[in-house]
Amino acid sequence: MNETIELGTQNPELVKKAINAVLPPSVIGIIGGGQLGRMMAIAARQMGYRVVVLEPTSNSPLGQIADDEWNEPYDDEAALTAMLGFADVVTYEFENVPYAPIRKLASLGNLPQGELPLVVTSHRLREKLAIESAGYKVAPFLAVMSKDELRYAIKRIGYPSILKTSSGGYDGKGQWVLRSDADLPEVLKIANDNEYVLEGFVDFTSEVSVIATRSVNGDVEVFPVTENEHVNQILHVSIAPARIDDSLRAEAESIARGLIEKLDFVGTLAIEMFVTADGLVINELAPRPHNSGHWTIDGCTISQFEQHIRAICGLPLVKPEIRGYAVMVNLLGQHLDYALSAWQKPEFSDGKLHLYGKDEMKKNRKIGHINFVGNDWGELEAKIEQFLIGFPR
Repeated sequence: MNETIELGTQNPELVKKAINAVLPPSVIGIIGGGQLGRMMAIAARQMGYRVVVLEPTSNSPLGQIADDEWNEPYDDEAALTAMLGFADVVTYEFENVPYAPIRKLASLGNLPQGELPLVVTSHRLREKLAIESAGYKVAPFLAVMSKDELRYAIKRIGYPSILKTSSGGYDGKGQWVLRSDADLPEVLKIANDNEYVLEGFVDFTSEVSVIATRSVNGDVEVFPVTENEHVNQILHVSIAPARIDDSLRAEAESIARGLIEKLDFVGTLAIEMFVTADGLVINELAPRPHNSGHWTIDGCTISQFEQHIRAICGLPLVKPEIRGYAVMVNLLGQHLDYALSAWQKPEFSDGKLHLYGKDEMKKNRKIGHINFVGNDWGELEAKIEQFLIGFPR
């Protein structure tokens, strides 16, 4: 793979710019009305900001608590132009916002993240090329745009491997595990229909993530490394701090700090990594607050959401420090009744429940999370194990 992608700022000694901070009660515009935007808005409103959201669907999780909700498509140029003119600063809550209109209209208002994080992270091939160009390790991969390219990629990478759509997939959607030639007929049917990436399997012992935040003035802060456990390719439990040795912890934090600077991103960047015998391998990026960082709301000196607001508004970032140990349990549609029942018991009543205002409790749909925090890891681990007994799958 000889293709490269041009990065942003290459100078590690980034010159800090003089920034006029956006102070409360200014208006923050958020593109996207999901749960991440909701939690951004909660943090912003606690600080005294007003919030307006651009979201196609009415009564969205964010729209329920925003000062105003504009129900227009994300790529509606008139609506984006109006938001850039109305809000004092604009951000987005997920990476699948169309970047072309953002690029076209960013000069009309204060959109400090620009389109670059969307361009890079909304497309798996561009993302992997950007990570490699920054000097970090990813799983073996090849681009696939036809049946012949898929056959060639399998010969190069081998089995087992994973075919992924280059854009649009999440939580296991748009992914096919290939373990032998017997799995080929299914994916050959679709190989000419889209852009894909074939990835080789990584032999890992655990999965971790790190959330880095970079302000408009160039300051960077990194949250403690988090250990993640998945069920059916959906995040189930996040544990902070991750149960890894200090050298790996330092390596993960160094990667997070270095990557957000080399990519020249502003705001939040979540980096998912595999822990292997040879060190860390980057799996995926997300240019926004991340599911694995929800524990920071209750278990850290600063939440990932407040830190993001501070970054885009030019406020000083806060050094994140964990309060003992923290565990987040992800809640899907099938979990709600059980979780509410367990939460009423005295032994679990100290859990901090966060529901997202979703109108449908569909199976495998993220509808909330619950955080547990404690000073004794043994006691906290035992509590989590007890809480998860009988947890619906």
